[in-house]
Amino acid sequence: MKKTGTLFLLFACMCCTHIMAQTDSSHLRISLLTCAPGDELYSTFGHTALRVVDSNKQTDIIYNYGTFDFNDPDFYVKFTRGKLDYFLSVESLPQFMYEYQEEKRMVTEQELNLPPSAKTAITNALTENLAGANRYYKYDFLYNNCTSRIRDIIQKYAGLSVPRLLVPEKTTFRNMLHEYLDRGGKPWSKLGIDLLLASPIDKKVNISQSMFLPDYLMKGIDSAAPGKEGGFIKSRTVINAGSPVAPGSNYWPLLTISAICIAIACISFLKNKTAQTLTRFFDVVLFLKTGLIGCLLLFMWFGTDHKSCAVNYNLLWALPTNLIASFTVWKRPKGLSQYFTASAILYSILLITWYFLPQQLNPAFIPVVMLLLFRSVQLRNV
Repeated sequence: MKKTGTLFLLFACMCCTHIMAQTDSSHLRISLLTCAPGDELYSTFGHTALRVVDSNKQTDIIYNYGTFDFNDPDFYVKFTRGKLDYFLSVESLPQFMYEYQEEKRMVTEQELNLPPSAKTAITNALTENLAGANRYYKYDFLYNNCTSRIRDIIQKYAGLSVPRLLVPEKTTFRNMLHEYLDRGGKPWSKLGIDLLLASPIDKKVNISQSMFLPDYLMKGIDSAAPGKEGGFIKSRTVINAGSPVAPGSNYWPLLTISAICIAIACISFLKNKTAQTLTRFFDVVLFLKTGLIGCLLLFMWFGTDHKSCAVNYNLLWALPTNLIASFTVWKRPKGLSQYFTASAILYSILLITWYFLPQQLNPAFIPVVMLLLFRSVQLRNV
């Protein structure tokens, strides 16, 4: 019954579109489709597409900038290095809606109230983008994604003008990402994003930049200054309803990491042989893992095209040199006392300046830095 009702609604929308388009010399109807966030990480921030209905050609096409070739044999390498090509694809409304019906995700349609010339210009631009190599583009999470591409088209050909900020003043890209990750109950994903995405995402967003996420482009369209045709949107329709997102506790990373670090610190105070052996083992793991993380952050900075991974202040605690130190801490060599003295000073300064850095570091890493400081002080005295 639910699917039948949805199909009836889609059919009704198509019929209304055909009737309304007859009074427009362009015979075009252009709508922004905003898809609600899903439960999986890739769908956490929602999705955006454009719907173009041509009553003359009897076509109803969805333009989607969020597609890529998962079957590419070099997919993972290209994805990791930021060299994966995304491309514009087209599909019918039922094809597009299938995934969102299955996942019970709401899709909101905003019909744009535009003059015929603007509708024609947008349609021509989309057609041109579909031709050959034009359909491919280098994806950038903040500045060149499936939503920002559509935002730019609407701004360029329809004169989208949003008179006021859509977010509080001083809001950063990271703040906006955190909003979705917190609401979706994804604290571990938030931790990973805070680790990999560096200081560039701590820049304050302007009006246009804030519309890099689907919901905020939808809000921008809603609050846009009226054009020559009056209001910027003609109508707003919810095609499908539902919310698969299930919020959870956002404190699990901090609590879990704190518990582990406290347990390791407590064991290191014990003087029996088993405790001392365990302490040496934990030292190796601690410095090995932080060193590997540091090497990964350096690679993401210098070895990839991910601009958002550059200048990462997490490197102040995830020292790549810890990787070398990890191979020697088991034997407690005296020659490394200077290294641990220097690292202890660095960790102390980092903890003092934690909330004053140009990059917002995740508080769940504070227990790790405190443990690194504690163990560095202990190792320099061995």
